[in-house]
Amino acid sequence: MTDRKIRLATSRLALATVLGLAVSATPALADTAATDAEAQAAAQPAQTGSTPPEDDLHNRQTATTGEIIVSAAGLKELDVLAGTSVVEIADVQRDAVNGQIGDLLAKLPGVSSTSFAPGSARPVLRGQQGERVRVLVDGVGTADVSNTSVDHATTIEPITIERIEVLRGPAVLLYGSQAIGGAVNVIDKRIPTRMPDEAFHLDAFAGIDSATNLRTGAASLDAGIGSNLVFHLDGSWRDTGNMDIGGFQLSPQLREELLEEAAEKIADGEPEEAAEFREAADQRGFVPNSDMRSWTLNAGLGLILGESTFGAAIGWYDTNYGVIKRPGLKHEHGGEEGEDHGGEEEKEEENVRIDLQQFRADFKGDIYLGDGALERLKVRVGYSDYTHTEFEGPGEVGTVFDSTSIEARAELVQNAAGVLRGATGVQFLHRDFSAVGAEAYVPPNLTDQLAVFTLQEWGTGSVQIEAAARAEFTDVEAQTVGIARDYETFSGALGLVYQGIEGVRIGINGSRAERAPSAEELFSDGPHIATQAFEVGDADLRTERAWGLEAYARGSIGAGTFNLTAYRQWFDNYIFLEDTGAEEDDLPVFQYLQQDADFWGFEAELNYPVIDTGSFRLMTDLRASYTEAELADGTAVPRIPPLALLGALEAQTDAFDVRGEVQWFGEQDRVTAFETPTDSFTLVNALVAWRPFTQNRNVTVLVAADNIFDVNGRRHASFTKDFVPLIGRNFRASVRLSF
Repeated sequence: MTDRKIRLATSRLALATVLGLAVSATPALADTAATDAEAQAAAQPAQTGSTPPEDDLHNRQTATTGEIIVSAAGLKELDVLAGTSVVEIADVQRDAVNGQIGDLLAKLPGVSSTSFAPGSARPVLRGQQGERVRVLVDGVGTADVSNTSVDHATTIEPITIERIEVLRGPAVLLYGSQAIGGAVNVIDKRIPTRMPDEAFHLDAFAGIDSATNLRTGAASLDAGIGSNLVFHLDGSWRDTGNMDIGGFQLSPQLREELLEEAAEKIADGEPEEAAEFREAADQRGFVPNSDMRSWTLNAGLGLILGESTFGAAIGWYDTNYGVIKRPGLKHEHGGEEGEDHGGEEEKEEENVRIDLQQFRADFKGDIYLGDGALERLKVRVGYSDYTHTEFEGPGEVGTVFDSTSIEARAELVQNAAGVLRGATGVQFLHRDFSAVGAEAYVPPNLTDQLAVFTLQEWGTGSVQIEAAARAEFTDVEAQTVGIARDYETFSGALGLVYQGIEGVRIGINGSRAERAPSAEELFSDGPHIATQAFEVGDADLRTERAWGLEAYARGSIGAGTFNLTAYRQWFDNYIFLEDTGAEEDDLPVFQYLQQDADFWGFEAELNYPVIDTGSFRLMTDLRASYTEAELADGTAVPRIPPLALLGALEAQTDAFDVRGEVQWFGEQDRVTAFETPTDSFTLVNALVAWRPFTQNRNVTVLVAADNIFDVNGRRHASFTKDFVPLIGRNFRASVRLSF
């Protein structure tokens, strides 16, 4: 423990040093930047204030189509990641009652969710999840431990988000080898980057629903101090009860298993135990222990000097939520083998809860360098001190997870006016992870990564070429077992874009991405109840490599927009869990193995106005996505989402928007030996948005009905699909204010 305290103190000292140097250098750097920018700023209109753009759906274009500009510095487009979506604030707040980022994004083509529980849901991109998908806050990691296990929450509160960038495909080129399957980059307002137009600007949100008895609210304040300093403060609160569902909690296969167990108990003369199995099999209408509570508080300062901005923020995330256990599971969460788990004590132990806290500090600098070859220097630093405790019953501590990390990146951005546009940078990550308790299935470990990367774009005519490359050096060490591993990885991409048809971009990308194994894949050795397995790592795992090919077309068709992408990835040394047939601690033993794998699929989206009279518009919204994945031995990769279709009609006027929506999910019967298939199902949703004040279109009252026919659907990408279905019929209401 002493060594850990020393490392913790060292990492905090390093953070303080970095921030101190950055802040002390700010005046000198900003002075130069401001001098270069003053003349240019004087000739241009004033910067846009913090007031968000009007929520005018007549002028809104779906962000997943047409011109896609994300926060990747220096590029006009990001075609090397063709399956990119940008979700703006109005769309975020339409579904902001979802408490986790995975469920919030699940309607996008190519996106699903782990949906482990209402308190824990991480994005699944093109069938990839966990260690292959990075979730980021403005370019650096969330620094939680949601990548280590599906029952761990992502420390992002959706109702404080300003914009989300969903990068499908090898986002490793931008954000690191753990993004080999894609990345979700959340942009918030914690660090102000512009002066408000008014003395202060206030955003507020409040929402309720019927299916979880949700009560949630958030507020954000930006206030100018003098002529170039902005203070930001935001906070949020969320409280839910147990989740209502449209039928039995358990899938038909699992209900049958438990009823068979009950019959065996009756035959053995154990009626009380039989009654418990029958009670679990007959549970319907709601999911026990699915409630959650969370709150956040953030404060930031932004310094705006001409074309340069500097800022820092600190924040706190706190949540407590239930971990829903598979009924009938012999191994208790944290129990000892052979222990008697009957009676009232078992019921107390089954109510496992996670209590999670994270302190976070961030620094951001954007320094204008003039109109030479290099236009900007962008610096981003994030520090996190994270702890979550798994409680086995009231006041009974099971396992404690601690993670302290610091991540930093710096980019030199070339002048966009040149023929060669792009950015070159370095990135550093340090993570100190430990787990202590009955289910600490991963030993304490340290991870260090250092990377250099570049993204470049050539051409200004109808043909453009894009290229990206990243070299990364990763050290992973498990101190207590005396094992250390070093990896050197290289990833690159090359893309060709044709824009000879007005309003349409057509292109093809080739990529090679490489990922270093994670500490969990290397060193796991113990019971992991979230995956219902005794997991065993392999310290000799090699790097995972993927060759990728992606073709796309996107742009405008008359007044409408479209986006079509087809992709394929060929993996070498794909890392996966395989059932060994052995049993340990009353759990099946799963070993991390490697084998080649093949992923392919498509995503499509079309938005088109059927009627447009100026004051009235009737829009169609059509979406489709499909992924198929197979290991080299011909077996299916587990938890691959099935074909998904969405169709909607949306009527838009100045005061009202009315939307009707149908989502269809196909059956998934291509499964591995240790997972169950899922049936097809259809969800019908409706929404009405009302803007009561013509002079302020940023006041929106929203009422919605989700899953109107109370369907009991199950998300195939979820580890808990057999005992955690999707939410049932849900009526919700929210109001958003901005002034």
